[in-house]
Amino acid sequence: MIDHAQTSPHRLPAVASWVLRPLPLLPLRLVLVGLAASITARHPELHERLEAYHGRSIGIEPTDAPFAVLIETSQNSIALRVERRLAQDGFVAAIRGPLLALLGLLDGSYDGDALFFSRDISIDGDVGAILALRNAVDDAQINLHKEFSACFGPLAAAILGAAKRQLESLSGTWSRRQMTR
Repeated sequence: MIDHAQTSPHRLPAVASWVLRPLPLLPLRLVLVGLAASITARHPELHERLEAYHGRSIGIEPTDAPFAVLIETSQNSIALRVERRLAQDGFVAAIRGPLLALLGLLDGSYDGDALFFSRDISIDGDVGAILALRNAVDDAQINLHKEFSACFGPLAAAILGAAKRQLESLSGTWSRRQMTR
């Protein structure tokens, strides 16, 4: 569902990437594992839509952040693994682009085709895997704010507020829509 899609993705400034680089991945891993479990529990259709890719990984690598995410599907689950960078052969397909653009793809505020053809994002490997992931996410109509709230309950507002303030101070361009949807 795309409404009021923005025309160009926000990018984290170089200083934000530099500040994030030395931070440990464990807190991000814990948040993403919890979020993935919550999203897959609330949207079991994601698992079904990615059935053709069970046993394989799909990589997501922000070009302006010092981490990458591997989505690993199996017959019983979808799991996320956080790494510093994607290995050359650890995935069937990978999508790369600015972090905020990738988040915008997840919640539908950016058009994937427009980002691809404008070269804001790139795809390596099996394009069908990326399309399957995109279609699964689009059909599930994931709302990051609701998913985060479902996963972290009363702490979600505090965590989202702190993240929003940090992103605003680092980039000055974070769209209010991203955190208030």
